[in-house]
Amino acid sequence: MSKSLEISPAEWQVMRIAWTLGRVTSTQVIDILQRKVDWKPATIKTLLRRLVQKNVLKTTQQGRHFIYEPLVAEQETMNTAADELFSSLCEMHVGSTLVHVIKEHQLSQSDIQKLQTLLKQKAQTAPEMVDCNCVPGERCD
Repeated sequence: MSKSLEISPAEWQVMRIAWTLGRVTSTQVIDILQRKVDWKPATIKTLLRRLVQKNVLKTTQQGRHFIYEPLVAEQETMNTAADELFSSLCEMHVGSTLVHVIKEHQLSQSDIQKLQTLLKQKAQTAPEMVDCNCVPGERCD
């Protein structure tokens, strides 16, 4: 996903369903989301319509039902969102933020192994300290 994509937190919930199921009807999305959050069907249909307008979902009509399918890959979309978030952070605080994310979220044994391997490689060339990139020529704490 090369371009920036603005997806709201509510739209992310819809996309998670679409990515998981691959093809989904509006009725399925409404049923699933109403078990998770207290949203009205009209709100969920608005979210689906917005995602279609953003070219994130495509829709086809089969009889009386609308079928939705993702037009963007899940991992690529998550990577882009993470890259956009981390590019707005002070470089000095990226490591602390990653530590927080790792601490707060469940990881598989495979994920942990990949992280350990990558960190070992990065440690070979990592600077002693990362410079602040907030204001040129200034130092932040």
